[in-house]
Amino acid sequence: MPFSSLGLTGSLLLAVAEQGYHSPTEIQRQAIPIILAGQDMRACAPTGSGKTAAFALPLLQRLSKNPTGSRVGIAALILAPTRELVLQIAAACQRYAHFSPHPVKIMGLVGGVSLNPQMMALRGGADIVVATPGRLLDLVEHNALKLDSVRTLVIDEADKLLELGFAVELARVLDQMPQDRQTLLFSATFPAVVERLADTIQRTPISLGMCSSPTMPAVITQRAISVDPARRTQLLRHLIQQHGWSRVLVFVATKYATGHVAEKLRRAGIAAAAFNGELSQGVRAQALSDFQAARLQVLVATDLAGRGIDIAQLPVVVNFDLPRAADDYVHRIGRTGRAGEAGEAVSFVTPAAEAHFTLIEKRQRMTLLREQVPGFESTPAAIAPDVPVTIGGIKGKRKSKKDKRREAMEVMSPAQAIWAARAVKPEQQKS
Repeated sequence: MPFSSLGLTGSLLLAVAEQGYHSPTEIQRQAIPIILAGQDMRACAPTGSGKTAAFALPLLQRLSKNPTGSRVGIAALILAPTRELVLQIAAACQRYAHFSPHPVKIMGLVGGVSLNPQMMALRGGADIVVATPGRLLDLVEHNALKLDSVRTLVIDEADKLLELGFAVELARVLDQMPQDRQTLLFSATFPAVVERLADTIQRTPISLGMCSSPTMPAVITQRAISVDPARRTQLLRHLIQQHGWSRVLVFVATKYATGHVAEKLRRAGIAAAAFNGELSQGVRAQALSDFQAARLQVLVATDLAGRGIDIAQLPVVVNFDLPRAADDYVHRIGRTGRAGEAGEAVSFVTPAAEAHFTLIEKRQRMTLLREQVPGFESTPAAIAPDVPVTIGGIKGKRKSKKDKRREAMEVMSPAQAIWAARAVKPEQQKS
């Protein structure tokens, strides 16, 4: 099926051809006609399956027929949880609008940079705004834009933005938008509690590829290697050198660990950098740019990099520390194996983390052989059975704030969860 069969305009067909898209992916084939028809939609699709084009192309098509014309209003709003994903989506929209017969104003709004230039750029309104919720609300409070003209709302990585941690900001955004709007939700995972919350903000949505359990592309080869905690950095260095991995995205559990592991790799002569939320936006952008351009061989990141970041032809993802939740495992390894390319995901499984990885396997409906790399074999016998082991952040051993919020949501009705978020004072919201 060619893109021309989806009812897209000639300018958009030229744009997809310029991007090298030969035919629509499954999510694009199903979603584009629904969005063009103005219906609400909830789409669950694996990472790397073309979700951005699935909503960006029909948004641009509808804008070409109904330009906004409002001085401070916007026609379409796209929300995403991280700065990097916002800028990535905005850049994709710009590419798709390249051949538009009239100028399309597309703004990517993120924190970590000065507010004033964004306020100046918003003069005269915008056709499409892509933003993190926090920065969007900053600009609304400064009267730089209004949300009462939004005709279409897109929430990307919806499972993250509908969590209670983001619910305060999201509720404030929704309160300022018209009820008569199109609402589109996209994500690789839709836990049951998130589906219940989504029911409160959509009107009889059409569901595409709904998945209550995580899914991932079949092109990703998954491996699990047993190793002692103290040997993980040495094992990582050994694997990079043995397999000649050109670029590796390494996930760790803490911001401190990003710098610690990256420094150890640099001492071994491997070009590596840290990537976490405490770094300035300029440093984060430079690290990501260097990694995408292969000037860095290894990027050591927290789960900040697990959401939506598109790194073309990334061969390997390594779980140096296991993620807390099975859904996060899907988002992490989904950074490789994108757009049909083959990828490899390697998880380091320490003796103390074995039970947690077994839980991830159960949620994923898979079982992986525990590999032993010669010279790096784990020593489970070293753990005395009568001595309690401190697991730290592993899910199931000690509840985190995130786990407690999730449990609170489970016992709430959808309406209670939204209104609970709206009851929080603005100064208590997530910054």
